[in-house]
Amino acid sequence: MGIYAVKTTASQERTVADMIVNREEEEIHAVLAPDSLTSYVMVEADDDAVIRRVLEEIPHARSMVPGMSSISEVEHFLSPTPDVEGIAEGDIVELIAGPFKGEKAQVQRIDEGKDQVTVELYEATVPIPVTVRGDQIRVLDSEER
Repeated sequence: MGIYAVKTTASQERTVADMIVNREEEEIHAVLAPDSLTSYVMVEADDDAVIRRVLEEIPHARSMVPGMSSISEVEHFLSPTPDVEGIAEGDIVELIAGPFKGEKAQVQRIDEGKDQVTVELYEATVPIPVTVRGDQIRVLDSEER
């Protein structure tokens, strides 16, 4: 049993992965379509013959990459990265969601356990700390650069 890479049409990774899963082949054990891996789907199967047979009937599946991968090579795709990764205290950010959407702010505190960031809005007349989720901000300027 190994992990095989399947080349797909760009932006069709999820479609191809769903079609492979819906085939319900006993020899196919898992399908992975990570967002960070463009134009490829990882398939865990007993051998490559079953994947080649399935791919003949799936549109947007282009080809199979020769060779087999191990679990250690795809392991980093399996653990989610926190949204606050890459954000530091003092960074200038823009709020991209919520009631303060479009406002600029400075990061005051980061809570990695809860995946939240406390920011202080620039245009506020009274400095009020606002706590938002890590996926609701975008870093504009970082002090680490």
